[in-house]
Amino acid sequence: MKIKRYFAADMRQAIRLVREEQGPDAVILSNRKVDGGVEIVAAVDYDEALVRRMAGEESRPSTVPQPRLGSEPVAMPRNAQFADAVAEALQGKSPAAPVPEPMPVTPSLSAASKIEWSQDPALRGMREEIKTLRGMLESQLTGMAWREQSMHHPARAKLLQRLMQLGLAPVLCRQLADQVSYEQDHEHHWRYALGLLARQVQVTEDDILSRGGVVALVGPTGVGKTTTVAKLAARFILRHGPNRVALVTTDSFRIGAHQQLRTYGRLLGVPVHVANDAAELRTLLDTLRDKQLVLIDTAGVSQRDMRLTEQLGLLRQGAPRVKSYLVLSATAQRAALDETVRSFRHMDLAGCVITKLDEAASLGEVLSAVVQQKLPVAYVSDGQRVPEDLHQARANKLVSGSVALMQKHNSEVPGEEVLAEAFGRRVS
Repeated sequence: MKIKRYFAADMRQAIRLVREEQGPDAVILSNRKVDGGVEIVAAVDYDEALVRRMAGEESRPSTVPQPRLGSEPVAMPRNAQFADAVAEALQGKSPAAPVPEPMPVTPSLSAASKIEWSQDPALRGMREEIKTLRGMLESQLTGMAWREQSMHHPARAKLLQRLMQLGLAPVLCRQLADQVSYEQDHEHHWRYALGLLARQVQVTEDDILSRGGVVALVGPTGVGKTTTVAKLAARFILRHGPNRVALVTTDSFRIGAHQQLRTYGRLLGVPVHVANDAAELRTLLDTLRDKQLVLIDTAGVSQRDMRLTEQLGLLRQGAPRVKSYLVLSATAQRAALDETVRSFRHMDLAGCVITKLDEAASLGEVLSAVVQQKLPVAYVSDGQRVPEDLHQARANKLVSGSVALMQKHNSEVPGEEVLAEAFGRRVS
């Protein structure tokens, strides 16, 4: 017995497909409405007694009306269960519900022992072709919309192109461009937009180094949390002395994870403590109340890692007075940065630290993330030296650094297709 699934716009077309491909001996096993039309499951070499025996329904009388081929569609709410029950029976399973009667088109022939499922290749090809045509049409429409914008407002189009060259998100580029008056030359428009961007970059005061407290650095693995802890500790020691600082690690996931922080602790002359769970962290922080600054180095986990929940819970339960700062790498892509910020937002972040500025080819991605997520920047790091390569964040310096990187790396000017895709679509 060979079973095949057909899709069509209506029942008449579906039955015609069955007749043309499987012939007059086909049997309709089920039919149902689906997105875009109807679905029919039909079979050839159908043996009702065999199917009933496999489905465990040999003694059950037929109660379902059986329309003939070519009639109007008939609603049969239980027919869709039939094919599933047959498949389960062939796999040695018992059907979950009574199996409805199939709709015979004409008397069937002898049965085979194998059921083959397939989808009409012509229909699959048609769907792929429609999908391709839709994409081409959308591309043409966005291209036309962008060209129309460029013709009516060339100054704005040129500014959008240059902002995109910085690596900024299209939505942020559009927001900046919408605030420019375009009454002077392009360089004035460019400088004005950069000033607007700088005003949107929120920064914190030098709270960690000036006021101290209990501070945890959180974030994905590999962004430089441990090195940043060491830099902050070294800077604080230069101002206040080593006796006022303590280092804590909650990283119990990686083998040897504590060793790097212990090495920094020995070099700086400050103690390093380990907290494996919330209770230990809470007890440990109580014993360190005499310290002016306690820096907590957390495990580096992916924003999609289930252990992230454990880390967040550990800090919330064990240290309710902790201020958490998210560490972001300037080399990460915009989508990853946005996902990271959203994942760690549950910690009520006090701000962030941007690392690896010396390795980045663009700052537009990380600037877009902190602006759109309204996350204040506390410090930036541009190297591995402790403590020299840590600086208090300044919005103007971040923006000017972004422009400098664009010029240094001769960032590629976005082409018309990229600009059309970014700005040619309607914004709802």
